Amino acid sequence: MAQAKHIFVTGGVTSSLGKGIIASSLATLLQARGFSVTIQKFDPYINIDPGTLNPYEHGECYVTDDGAETDLDLGHYERFLNTPTSQANNVTTGRIYYNVITKERQGAYLGKTVQVVPHITDEIKRNILLLDETGKYDIVITEIGGCVGDIESLPFIEALRQLKWELGSNDVVVIHLTLLPYLAAAGELKTKPTQHSVKALSEAGVQPDIIVCRSERPIPLEIRKKIALFTGVSVNSVIEAIDAETIYDVPLLMRKEKLDERVLAKLRYPYKKEPNIEAWKEFLGRLKNPTENVDIALVGKYVELHDAYKSIAEAFTHAGAYNECKVKLHWIHSEKIDESNVKDILGQMHGILVAPGFGERGIEGKITAVRFAREQKIPFLGICLGMQCAVIEFARNVLGLENAHSTEMNPQTPYPVIDLMEEQKKVTAKGGTMRLGAYPCKLQKGTKVHQAYGKTLISERHRHRYEFNNQFLEQFEKGGLVFSGFNPDSNLVEVIELPSHPWFVGVQFHPELKSTVASPHPLFMRFVKAAMEHKTSQKMI
Repeated sequence: MAQAKHIFVTGGVTSSLGKGIIASSLATLLQARGFSVTIQKFDPYINIDPGTLNPYEHGECYVTDDGAETDLDLGHYERFLNTPTSQANNVTTGRIYYNVITKERQGAYLGKTVQVVPHITDEIKRNILLLDETGKYDIVITEIGGCVGDIESLPFIEALRQLKWELGSNDVVVIHLTLLPYLAAAGELKTKPTQHSVKALSEAGVQPDIIVCRSERPIPLEIRKKIALFTGVSVNSVIEAIDAETIYDVPLLMRKEKLDERVLAKLRYPYKKEPNIEAWKEFLGRLKNPTENVDIALVGKYVELHDAYKSIAEAFTHAGAYNECKVKLHWIHSEKIDESNVKDILGQMHGILVAPGFGERGIEGKITAVRFAREQKIPFLGICLGMQCAVIEFARNVLGLENAHSTEMNPQTPYPVIDLMEEQKKVTAKGGTMRLGAYPCKLQKGTKVHQAYGKTLISERHRHRYEFNNQFLEQFEKGGLVFSGFNPDSNLVEVIELPSHPWFVGVQFHPELKSTVASPHPLFMRFVKAAMEHKTSQKMI
């Protein structure tokens, strides 16, 4: 079995430069050349995974098919490559140390002193090479989180140094992403931050092969020569990453800069073919040249940080492009919605999405938004807690079950229409203990969701503890709510809808996690279409 080639993407100067987008863009170009590519993310924080992190801390928690709670960059990997990731694609310092300490407690090190080098670095290398063992990939791209020079990143950089020596320079390429700031007072781009960043990386024993410079302005040849001179890379390996209109422009910008060609040359990999990126260009054409536009409210409680709902926002981008429609998202905090102002806030919307989340804060605002969407016949999509809010709202205002609620918010509710799963009632640990990952769902024929998917058996990803309480099933059905999707194994409710409404759908799962550039999610496509139809009907009134 041939060993995969490895590309490492490191970052310097500052965080949030876009290592994940550069890695995804490069992978897209290599995939378009016929290579089998995957990407993995190594995060330097000590949490075992992002599952217990507040979304304000780290953005959304992205869930894979196998139930791993991962960094949101894995969402970018999947959206760009249209291939699923797994637990092996995201590893944290916490997981590395947990594995090493577990082995030590089991006596695996035969009484030796356990140290950062070699034990921690060996565990990092073992995890880096795990995807090699599958034999499925020609190239594995590894993004090292954080910044070079951070204390937390040192073991990962040391593991990278060792791997480059062990595997050989023809099998490992290091790409270093830095910031090239423009100083208006001086009227020029400044290379010193890049020089210092590369120096810090070199002092750790790693010489980058390619430097990608994030900049808001084009980089002149003389600046590239200066960077090459001071960092020891060739001039044609200094790559410009100029600020882009959308993240989906970046693969084309990297193709223009020949990043994929430079990587393949350094890996001594013969070109399989020129990259076929026509479908990507077609997507961008649709995205940038919409024929219509709609206003859709995203009602949640983490709206100040848009990354908290990153996959939802990107799913709207994909669905909007498919429908040749510009989706303007209105980020609305659920705590600011009540009966007195809901019409003013949501009255001009063509669609309302009530977002997932946990906890009591902002819950009544979400329920009020659901009621407004139901009564005003505005297209509605509820995801996870959003679906549960739709159930609570229907129970209270249609079935007359006063004070109906979820036991998550009110354990003493007389009508627990949403309740804790039986197997969750004895769970006390918070991390990795929810219903996580992909589960099957059987759809009822002739329903709105069946028409959207075009099939009766689907698989979607979950991340929750609470479920619809089936004791109330018959009561809801008599009231007019249709349960259009069930888990075939546990009979848990997965999808609800109102046939008397133009588009009113709630799903217990997270459809946004499966939307990609190549395969926009059918529920988002149909939701955007319903919003377009609602806008047209408003004009006719």
